[in-house]
Formats: sequence, C-alpha cells, structure tokens
Amino acid sequence: MTITNTPKEFVRSDSQKMVAGVCGGIAEYFEIDANLVRVLAVVGAFVTGGTLALVYLAAWMLMPQR
Repeated sequence: MTITNTPKEFVRSDSQKMVAGVCGGIAEYFEIDANLVRVLAVVGAFVTGGTLALVYLAAWMLMPQR
C-alpha cells in the first residue's frame, strides 16, 4: 500500500475568481467558502486601516496563477 502525501499548491484560483483569484486560492487551500474569505478580507482591510489591502496586493503579485 502506497500513500502519496503531496502538498497542496498555494496558487491563485481560476474558478473562484472575482478580482485576482487570491481569496479564491486561499479558500481552495483551506477548503472553506470563497465568499467567507472575501468578507473577512474586506472587514480586515477596514479594521487594519488598509494594511490587509496591501497584503492582498502583495499576494496578487507573489502567488502564481494555476
């Protein structure tokens, strides 16, 4: 019996994409709803004074597209 334990890819999503696919990619990686990640990202951007928006932009540039 061979067990293959390949790691998940941390990539931007093509199927769960609204702007860049970052939230969709995070949702697919953690196997949660993409809309929940999007709502948390918007709320987080307001709570952090825009810092999370900069993190989103950085993820957009650094995360590879599927």
